[in-house]
Amino acid sequence: MFQNILLAADGSDHSVRAAEHAVRLIADRENAFVTVVYAVDGSTSKYDVLHNKDKIEISIKRKEKLKGVIEILEAANVKYDSKILHGEPGEAIVEFANKNRFDCLVIGSRGLNRLQTMVLGGVSHKVAKGAQCPVMIVK
Repeated sequence: MFQNILLAADGSDHSVRAAEHAVRLIADRENAFVTVVYAVDGSTSKYDVLHNKDKIEISIKRKEKLKGVIEILEAANVKYDSKILHGEPGEAIVEFANKNRFDCLVIGSRGLNRLQTMVLGGVSHKVAKGAQCPVMIVK
């Protein structure tokens, strides 16, 4: 089992299921740690700036997207941290994963952007191809 897990999340049902599986992968909850990442691309960032009052409101709304994932980790008494990554999600997640030492990366098979999944092959596919650690894709 794993101790240091990277969990890519975007607030979708698939990312919530990924969080449930991440908790099951943990060998020892006392020493385990999950890093939750939410990647914000340029168009999402632009939308956030145009539709919110300030940076604080943007930050609050982004954290709200991770609420379901965080609730699962807290209910399981898992230590965690959350980070917002900037850039194209697949590339940003791979870069973050490869710069840090994770035992496993867990990601949902689909996220909130279904068009990107159909047209580009999906973030999870890019992550699986580029990450240097084991990747679990959750349906």
